[in-house]
Amino acid sequence: MIDLVQPFWKPVEWTSFDVVRKVRSVTKVRKVGHAGTLDPFAEGVLVLCLGKATKRVSQLMDLDKEYLSRVKLGATTDTLDPSGVVTNTAPVPALSRSDIVEILDRFVGTIEQVPPMFSALKVNGIRLYQLARAGKTVPRNSRKVRIYGIDLVAWCPPDELELKITCGKGTYIRTLAADLARALNTVGYLTALTRTRVGPYGQADAIRMEQLGSWTPIAA
Repeated sequence: MIDLVQPFWKPVEWTSFDVVRKVRSVTKVRKVGHAGTLDPFAEGVLVLCLGKATKRVSQLMDLDKEYLSRVKLGATTDTLDPSGVVTNTAPVPALSRSDIVEILDRFVGTIEQVPPMFSALKVNGIRLYQLARAGKTVPRNSRKVRIYGIDLVAWCPPDELELKITCGKGTYIRTLAADLARALNTVGYLTALTRTRVGPYGQADAIRMEQLGSWTPIAA
């Protein structure tokens, strides 16, 4: 049986399972699993385990990750991303690049995050996003996550940030964006997200969906 760990590039509007399904269909490998989901609005590196390597999924999910994100200030949505509806707006204070960098630095290290309602976590056996779609909000316990670095790639006044984030497992970038906006005395949400690296697997290593037809999996 094949035993392979291979990164793929998940396109925007695909679910992580769409990629799994496509790889199964093209390669005819029955056992395929991913090591860390990406939201449909996001794109980027999705590590898949084929065959015997599916036993390593939990181990691979512990790898650090790197993201490029775009944050819109002054408004927020119920999903904290562009797939949702705007639920709140707020003025954006006049901000300098140094103001923003000072706030970003406060989020580096071990921080507390409250998981978003639109997430796959379960409460009493029910996915949070299922409750959210039914219009329900339930209490969620905060969790410790590790942020290794946040770089301000671009500041486009008055209301758009581009960030490079390196983080540990379990980090919700949507929540981080909302918390950063709150620390800047406004509200905000993600408008774009690209995962550029998972552990040692980078963008250059990832197979694109359009390349699948000519790709042959080879056991490691």
